[in-house]
Amino acid sequence: MNTLITASELETNLKTDPNILICDCRFDLTQSSAGRESYTTGHIPGAIYIDLEDDLSASKTGTNGRHPLPKPVQWAHTRQRLGMAPQLHIVAYDNQGSMFASRLWWMLRAIGHEKVQVLDGGFDSWKGMISTSIHNPIPLEQPLKPLEYQGLVLADEVLNNITSQRRKVIDARSPDRFHGQNETLDPVGGHIPGALNRFFKDNLDSGKFKSPEMLRQEFTALLGNMQASEVIHQCGSGVTACHNLLAMEFAGLSGSNLYAGSWSEWCADSNRPVEI
Repeated sequence: MNTLITASELETNLKTDPNILICDCRFDLTQSSAGRESYTTGHIPGAIYIDLEDDLSASKTGTNGRHPLPKPVQWAHTRQRLGMAPQLHIVAYDNQGSMFASRLWWMLRAIGHEKVQVLDGGFDSWKGMISTSIHNPIPLEQPLKPLEYQGLVLADEVLNNITSQRRKVIDARSPDRFHGQNETLDPVGGHIPGALNRFFKDNLDSGKFKSPEMLRQEFTALLGNMQASEVIHQCGSGVTACHNLLAMEFAGLSGSNLYAGSWSEWCADSNRPVEI
């Protein structure tokens, strides 16, 4: 299944497929209530609201990053509560260039949920009816089996890679934050030594993903002969890194990996090296 779906395709599918679950993932990193407020104001009919911090993140300890990835058991409980049955076709959207929708896409794809797509262009691309009715999730009756994330990389592996250089690390943050400038979200500026910078917004053109051909050309220029399976994506807190991972997947460069803890976890340990 394609990683992306257009608004017109979604509108058609909603008329014919009863097994679609739409997930409104709108969020704001600087105002956590903004996404839910936007959902209340208006959303795609039938959509449930997915909160980055409540649904797609674990509790913070001070050393595990700003949006820690839930353990498999916690993610299974969340999916059960949200009614995310394995057979459902799940479509995620937001209003921030698909950065939050991409996080849900990766968390589902990484446990083998194949029927999951991101709405290309997000909520702004939707021209159909808008609903203000709150659509509460319908929990599944049976518990879901905890499944391990495939393609997940931990901090120690990233640390060892600084020496081995067997894999390439791609940082999805803006160039200024990558270089330790204008850092307002994390206490330390800079990046993981040896990392490359690919700002996630460079995957977009007028709010939608660039063509697969263009994305493939740009990522290949960045990575050279490095295989997708040798790539580790990271960002500030494991959110926009998923955007780069999705873009590579859309471009036919499948199999790259995610360091979910990302910079916010990395810089929480002063023993880990930092490059400006």
